[in-house]
Amino acid sequence: MQEIMLIEDDADISMLLCEYLLNYGFEVKAFDKPKEALLHLQENKERYALLVLDLMLPQMDGFDVCKRVREISNIPIIISSARSEMSDKILGFDFGADDYLAKPYEPRELVLRINSILRRTTKRSKVIGDFEIDEAKLEIKVDGLLLDLTKVEYDILQLFLLNSDKVLSRESIANAVNSIEYNSKDRTIDMHISNLRQKLGDDPKDPRYIKSVWGIGYKFIG
Repeated sequence: MQEIMLIEDDADISMLLCEYLLNYGFEVKAFDKPKEALLHLQENKERYALLVLDLMLPQMDGFDVCKRVREISNIPIIISSARSEMSDKILGFDFGADDYLAKPYEPRELVLRINSILRRTTKRSKVIGDFEIDEAKLEIKVDGLLLDLTKVEYDILQLFLLNSDKVLSRESIANAVNSIEYNSKDRTIDMHISNLRQKLGDDPKDPRYIKSVWGIGYKFIG
C-alpha cells in the first residue's frame, strides 16, 4: 500500500480524504501543521509516494510550504485549494507543484490525479528481495524466473511486495486490489492466495513468503 502525505488544516476534509484514499489502496499520513509535516518529510524522504497540499494553512503560507518541500524532496505535489485564481495556479507550478486541483472537487478526481502522476513518476521496474516487478508489462519475476500470474494474482503479489512484513487483512486486500470484486467473500481471497502460493512454490504448512495471520489475513515476508 503506497503512502500519501496530506497537509490540510480542515479536519473534516482531512478525515474524508484519509478514509476515501484508503479505499483505493493509499495509506494517508495527515498533518494540520505544516512545520511538523516538513520536519517529518525531512526525516522520511523516501517514505511517501506523493504529497497533497492545501494552501490556506496556519504557521506558513502553502506556497512557502511547496517551495520548502521542493528544496528537500522530489516528491510529486498536488495542490488542493479553494484558491482557484489563475495567478495562484501559476504560482503553484512555479514553486514546483505537479498538479493543481481547485476545491470543491469530487474525491474520485483526486484519486485519478494521483494515479496519473504516479504512472508518470514511478519507476517501471522495481527489485524487492527475490522479486522484480515490471509495471509496464504487468510481470513479476522471482529469482529471475517469470511467474505465470493472472491479473488478480499479479495485483495481490504486487500489493504484498510493496507492503512487505506488514499484516494485511482480507478486507484491505479486497479494497486495494481493483481486479477483485468489491463484494468478494473471504474465501475468494483465500483461494487467490492459495493459487499464488502454488505458483511461488510456497508450502502452505510452512510458507517461505506468504504467512497466514490467524483471524486477520496475511503477511508477506520479504
